[in-house]
Amino acid sequence: MRIAREGRPFIAVAWALVVGVAFLWWPLSVLLAIVAIWVIAFFRDPIRPGPRGERYVVAAGEGHVVHVVETDEPMYVKESAVRISIFLSVFDVHVNRYPVDGAVELVHYNKGKFLHAADEKASLENEQSSVGIRGPRGRVLVRQIAGLIARRIVTDAKPGDRVKQGERLGLIRFGSRTDVFLPLSARPVVKVKPGDRVLVGGTVLAEYA
Repeated sequence: MRIAREGRPFIAVAWALVVGVAFLWWPLSVLLAIVAIWVIAFFRDPIRPGPRGERYVVAAGEGHVVHVVETDEPMYVKESAVRISIFLSVFDVHVNRYPVDGAVELVHYNKGKFLHAADEKASLENEQSSVGIRGPRGRVLVRQIAGLIARRIVTDAKPGDRVKQGERLGLIRFGSRTDVFLPLSARPVVKVKPGDRVLVGGTVLAEYA
C-alpha cells in the first residue's frame, strides 16, 4: 500500500502509543491499534487507473459529489463556470490529483473558517488553497477546502510548474472537500451528479466535446 509522506509521522506516533500502552493495559492497546490502522488507511495514496487525455477532466478528490452548480468564479477562471464539489469523509483517500494536463498559473492560500465541508458556503468561507491550471481546453481551478476537523492543507503546486493529469497535487488532512471549476465557455459535459462516488484520478467528472 502506498502511503502519503505526510502520514508517516502520524503513523509512527500512533503505533508507538499502541506499543507503549500494551505494557500498561493491553485492552486499551487493542482500541489504539484499531485507531492506528485507521491512520494508515487515511494516509493511503493509491494510483487510480482511468481515462487520460485532453478530452477528459478527472476527479481531483475522492469521495461523494455533493454539488454540481453553475457559478461565477472571479479568482482565476474569471467567468461563469460549473463547480463540481467532492466531499471527502475521514474514511476516504485525501490525496488530491490534477484533473488535467497543463501549466500552473495560480496558487493562492486563504485562511478561513472550519465549517462542515459539505455545506454550500464552505466554498467561500473555509480555509482553502486554490490552484489554477491552464489546460489544453482552457482554465481549470482546483480548490482544496478544509472541513470541521481538517487543520492542514498541503499544496505541492508552484506557479510555473508543468503538471500531468492524475499526478499528485497535494493532500488535505482529515475531513475536507475538493472543488473543480470549469469555464462554461469551454462547453464541458458533466458526467457526474450529486450522490455519485468518485475515485481520485480515476473517475471522469466532465468531457469536452
